[in-house]
Amino acid sequence: MTQKIAVAVIHGAGTPDEDFADEIITRVTRKFAKKLSIKNAEQELVFEPVYWSSVFEAEQAELWNRLQDSADLNYNRLRRFVIEFLADAVAYQPTALGNQNYDKVHSLVAASIQKLRDKAGSHAPLCVISHSLGSIVASNYFYDLQFARENMGMETRKCINNSPIEQCETLSLFYTMGNPMALWSLRYIDFGSPITVPSQAIQELYPLLQGEWINFYDKDDVLAFPLKGVNEAYKTAVTRDLQVNVGGLFTSWNPLSHTHYDTDDAVINPIVDGLVRTWRSING
Repeated sequence: MTQKIAVAVIHGAGTPDEDFADEIITRVTRKFAKKLSIKNAEQELVFEPVYWSSVFEAEQAELWNRLQDSADLNYNRLRRFVIEFLADAVAYQPTALGNQNYDKVHSLVAASIQKLRDKAGSHAPLCVISHSLGSIVASNYFYDLQFARENMGMETRKCINNSPIEQCETLSLFYTMGNPMALWSLRYIDFGSPITVPSQAIQELYPLLQGEWINFYDKDDVLAFPLKGVNEAYKTAVTRDLQVNVGGLFTSWNPLSHTHYDTDDAVINPIVDGLVRTWRSING
């Protein structure tokens, strides 16, 4: 019996449809099955979307309606995107008060990983595919588990059991798309410290596994930045900053490219390569 790979897909800022992950799941699964070339290969990946924006959805919609009613604004599509990004980013930040959004969002991540445990097993290698602000959410969540458990809220703690996958011991692959993490580094002394990918503990479970952190960015995407130049810690932690040109005729050359990473082969193919390599290393 083979060991499956657990894959969490975390969306970015704004309020996507609940089926936001369907496109990238379909593309990754199809290419993975073709490249692995074994019977029922598509069943070797177990996916779980993390729909964290549900925490902010109602308030965000109310804010947008109020702002529209109060003034005649130009560039509504771009303006709403900017407002949604900033509103989510501000609302997500931890505070000294109880019932924090930070805790609510992370509890959804924890619950999703628990579902992956149930479907893929407690020792399944964990791959995280995250977009935009979702990369910040993922980074904070795993950083708290690896280095700062005192930052974890009560709701998050309730959703985490002692299995290796839930304790961040099987984190193997991290793919960040349109990632604004470089901006978040300004909050910390010397621009902060990154998470460890793969988790140090995974070597005890899978000695031959070689994890990776690939950070995809489009130079036309004003919210995305490479990470290796942030400081020496990020230079070591990030396997590759990979420049891509995502989007179509009307989006690949401007900031709207930010929303098109999940459909581009320049992003999908390296993710599939990492998943295939990982599956082969853990299944001999």
